[in-house]
Amino acid sequence: MNKAAFAHAAPFVLWLGVMLIGSMMHLTPNTASDEIETVSFLSDSQLYTLKTILAGLAILLLRPWRYHIPLQRKNILPALLIGIGIFAVWVIPETEWFHNLCPTLSDLYRTWCVRPFGELRPETDAAIAEQAYSPAVTGWLPFGIHLLGTGAVIAVAEEFFWRGYLLRTVRTPDFLDLDAGQFHLISFAAVTLVFAAEHMEMLAGLLAGLCFGLFFVKTRDIWAASIAHAVTNLLLGIYVPLTAHWEFW
Repeated sequence: MNKAAFAHAAPFVLWLGVMLIGSMMHLTPNTASDEIETVSFLSDSQLYTLKTILAGLAILLLRPWRYHIPLQRKNILPALLIGIGIFAVWVIPETEWFHNLCPTLSDLYRTWCVRPFGELRPETDAAIAEQAYSPAVTGWLPFGIHLLGTGAVIAVAEEFFWRGYLLRTVRTPDFLDLDAGQFHLISFAAVTLVFAAEHMEMLAGLLAGLCFGLFFVKTRDIWAASIAHAVTNLLLGIYVPLTAHWEFW
């Protein structure tokens, strides 16, 4: 792996690595299992703070933006609109308003598009997440760091990894030799599907992957794609405490 590849991949891999280590070693209350008790070395909020800080520092130190064009002002407004649109698609199908308006479609969505390979999200998920991340429990500083992490750090880390790096790396290890604006159906579909699979709301994740990916290919502007992603995440982060839909966190 060369310097450019490492700069693109390391922040996201570090984020995932901290999360996986915490889960595998049962370091936080929510990582206990029926067989293994948690050691409660960290709170869930502290683990999120740790991965936010480490991934954020990795982005700043490795500067993956060196390998891309600067943010183009003309792309800012479309990025904002895309981010708002994805947020709306993310939350509206799971609202009571939508369920009352289209109950059959709502039930189909909840059955097939939310955790299609597992159980439908139980109501207890919201209560568990609230106990882990609510500012009433953690305090406002950890809550603010969580909002920064979900609204900016992971959005930027994911865009540089999925769109800036992996979208071309699946075709050649020398990914910078390929034009970022060159659309390749197989690689685009593969990256978009894997991106969708890492989200519980797979349909919304698929739509987000399609929009962020196409936007990047069209503009070659990784920062614009990052802004769109960050807007979606930030709006979700604001929506969660206002509506008590903590399961999104």
